[in-house]
Amino acid sequence: MVNKNISIDDVDMKILSLLMENANMPYTEIGKRINLSGGTIHVRMAKMEEAGIVRGSQLVIDYTKLGWDISAFLGIYLDKSSLYEEVAKQLEEIPEVVSINYTTGIYSIFAKIYCRDTVHLREVLHDKIQKVQGIQRTETFISLEESLNRPVPFSV
Repeated sequence: MVNKNISIDDVDMKILSLLMENANMPYTEIGKRINLSGGTIHVRMAKMEEAGIVRGSQLVIDYTKLGWDISAFLGIYLDKSSLYEEVAKQLEEIPEVVSINYTTGIYSIFAKIYCRDTVHLREVLHDKIQKVQGIQRTETFISLEESLNRPVPFSV
């Protein structure tokens, strides 16, 4: 259960800022930098996880080095916007789909996918995405390069 009444102070913001710079930084190192014990950092992180502020951690992978050379964004038109939740659940079942966003504007959904090559991309679009019930049509935007992907910086 997410606690929405949690109070975040400057110390919590400093902890988050340090972890956004280096998610592998040990709690003892964070504690040294802000003059607290590693145990205190652990307790504060647990509090922020319980509140839903921190939702785990993740590895950042360069998919191209693993042979997945296509990164693409899909603008998805739905038959009806009320189908969003149902369509999103179906899209979650497609392994190549890595993010799904409910949006304003001309698309109902904006999604990101990774594929090995253009043949794989065509297969994913034709054999998986287009078969999702509720999708009217899609527009595909192939990313040529990602120049920036970072967290929002906090002033500390």
